[in-house]
Amino acid sequence: PVPLPLLSLQIFINNEWHESTSGKKFATYNPSTLEKICDIEEGDKPDVDNAVEAAKAAFQQGSPWRQMDALSRGQLLHKLADLLERDRVILATLETMDTGKPFLQAYFIDLEGCIKTLRYYAGWADKIQGRTIPVDENFVCFTRHEPMGVCGAITPWNFPLLMLVWKMAPALCCGNTLVIKPAEQTPLTSLYIGSLIKEVGFPPGVVNIVPGYGPTAGAAISTHHNIDKIAFTGSTKVGKLIKEAASKSNLKRVTLELGGKNPCIVCADADLDLAVECAHQGVFFNQGQCCTAASRVFVEEQIYPEFVKRSVEYAKKRFVGDPFDARTEQGPQV
Repeated sequence: PVPLPLLSLQIFINNEWHESTSGKKFATYNPSTLEKICDIEEGDKPDVDNAVEAAKAAFQQGSPWRQMDALSRGQLLHKLADLLERDRVILATLETMDTGKPFLQAYFIDLEGCIKTLRYYAGWADKIQGRTIPVDENFVCFTRHEPMGVCGAITPWNFPLLMLVWKMAPALCCGNTLVIKPAEQTPLTSLYIGSLIKEVGFPPGVVNIVPGYGPTAGAAISTHHNIDKIAFTGSTKVGKLIKEAASKSNLKRVTLELGGKNPCIVCADADLDLAVECAHQGVFFNQGQCCTAASRVFVEEQIYPEFVKRSVEYAKKRFVGDPFDARTEQGPQV
């Protein structure tokens, strides 16, 4: 495990670390041992207000971020990917401590996905272009893509770092600024990203991270009149609340990635061993804590008994244990 003195456990605003205005803190726990890892500064509405103010200032015309060309934005994202590669073991360790997912999954799947996502959007930064449209000879018609402004991001606890990067990378690629609230159960990797944002050289206020609870910090983001767009990954119940809050405040744009029930379909002519393996991974991957988990299986009647038999045998072989043990396929449920 990473020595905690290396971690910043405060609120990240304007490329600096701050204590919460309320003075409150909350604990994050290792789900494998139920032991407290550390205390985190608890952000609330005043802290979100400060973060939004910083993000809004960073988005103003004439600011370093708005004056930065698209190629340079892409280069910053590439540099951030470089730092994720450099600190890959640290980030995978933090993710395993905070979520309980197997270390090898965090290292080879989650971190790999983060790095590739950053590089993908880094490549897009200078390729988002408008159009020149032929019209009447007395007119010139063209389109120009503009950033939205201040974007809010609320991330879940099942893939804390990957979901953060999925929201952050496209927003930064297009020149927006961000206020991020990580899930209160798993804030450690998000806060570590704050230190990397500063190290890379993103201008102050471009990325702000406010750890806290949904009904307070999350609600403040959802209802804030100076946030132009919000992206949320989590439960359908909370997604409905966010959409309602957005409509009652400033009609901010909303992107919701919510829960789903996704069946596997197994036909009689399928390779049964392969089908059993795929269905098993579909429901057990990431401890089953996945919004696209294949929690149902539709099987043709004539192969149903054999499919169930082989699935039970396969599941019994799954190794459940210490997430830092290389043999472990499944850690604790969060």
